[in-house]
Amino acid sequence: MNITLITVGKLKEKYLKQAIDEYSKRLSRYCKLEIIELNDEKTPDNASEKEEQLIKEKEGKQILSKIKENAFVIAMDLGGKNLTSEEFSKFIEQNGVMGNSNIVFLIGGSLGLSDEVKKRANYKLCFSKMTFPHQLFRVMLLEQIYRGFRIMKNEPYHK
Repeated sequence: MNITLITVGKLKEKYLKQAIDEYSKRLSRYCKLEIIELNDEKTPDNASEKEEQLIKEKEGKQILSKIKENAFVIAMDLGGKNLTSEEFSKFIEQNGVMGNSNIVFLIGGSLGLSDEVKKRANYKLCFSKMTFPHQLFRVMLLEQIYRGFRIMKNEPYHK
């Protein structure tokens, strides 16, 4: 299975890079992982709604240019479905069984994902109604993907 994370914004914090490296290493036993970092657009402090929309659209075009046609796309979105870790594991497994072996997770910029990107998504997933820093959320997503594979393989993992 191929898992790709397409994220808007560069990771700067060393401790988060170390966590991502650790989960990437752990995941290498279960899947081929690729992380694509895209440049985020600078948002002025008092940006209008229209300016914010334009920024999301620009970032959205970048995201869409990186998605392969045969990919099963999961957008991280506050309006998406909440799953338990067990349900998430089963979801990944079922997609693999159904031939969706190229799964792409999308993490938008600070303003979220454009409507065009959301339309391209095959599924919208929400971890929480809370807001998290996008860089930290990468670690959280990789941890849940790793946990999902451990559950799938009936390997021990802290509950």
